[in-house]
Amino acid sequence: MKISPATVHRETLLYATYYAPRGSIRLYMVAAELAQKYLTPTDLLIGILGAEGSGKSTLIKGLFPGLELTNDDEGINVRPTPLFDFAPADPFSGHTFHVDARYELAFRQKYELAEAITKAVSHKRRVVVEHFDLIYEALGHNAQVLVGIGEEIIVARPTVFGPFPRAIKTVVDKTIRYRLMAHSAEDITCMVLQEDYKIAFPPLHSDVRQGFVLNFKERPDVDLHQLEKKVLDIIAKDVPLAPCGENTLGIGGHSMPCTGTRTHVSSSGQIENFRLIKEYRYDQMSREYYVIGLVGKRGEQAFEDLIDVEEIYE
Repeated sequence: MKISPATVHRETLLYATYYAPRGSIRLYMVAAELAQKYLTPTDLLIGILGAEGSGKSTLIKGLFPGLELTNDDEGINVRPTPLFDFAPADPFSGHTFHVDARYELAFRQKYELAEAITKAVSHKRRVVVEHFDLIYEALGHNAQVLVGIGEEIIVARPTVFGPFPRAIKTVVDKTIRYRLMAHSAEDITCMVLQEDYKIAFPPLHSDVRQGFVLNFKERPDVDLHQLEKKVLDIIAKDVPLAPCGENTLGIGGHSMPCTGTRTHVSSSGQIENFRLIKEYRYDQMSREYYVIGLVGKRGEQAFEDLIDVEEIYE
């Protein structure tokens, strides 16, 4: 019997991990890559896991462009959730549904939500379930694909042996705090570079474990010891961080462009152990200079310490 590539893929994927980038554009790009690599047209039940502000809604929009979310960071749709109006005999019924389990369970019983999901899937409709861990037991079976987002993105294709939603949710819930701290420290650093050194925003951005990377085509004329001190001064003042308009983050009495305004700590004092690598790193291949910032205690609940096959498979 000839084995299709999709079958081989399902049998061999244990889990894949990626940095969870900060900002919607970078997250959209990663989500598009994940969809291409790990989703197939026959995947009908997709479970999404993660804390509030982790970027679940943005991730879903990147995985499934054009899918209308029933409840997301930008507001709540007042119309009834389309999943509950699904009628198999109606040729105009949708083919892909989104449902936020936590939101729906404020108004419906678990068995009602589980029945609606099962009905749609049994008629070959795709259902994308946010907070899948809340409905997993009522459903009685796992999703075909699980995607968790914290400091990292975990993609898994479960079997009857796992991984299970609670295990992935535990991992991403522990690491999200570092992503929030790193994003906040990144934007504060960019603000200082712009206001004190007249370095125009935005430089290029990339990611590193428990930290951030600012990429420059030319070496900035900035003393990194001095830059670190300026950022630490703002952190010590414990200024508030909050959205203040579309794609704008308020930092104390200042504002900065930001496409991920919810992915932040609420005040700068929550950023732990911020430090800069005190030398510019140069990449010969890209011909860029890197400024690298880190947060958190080295090795403290690092992702490598949190995730292993035994834990994620319970």
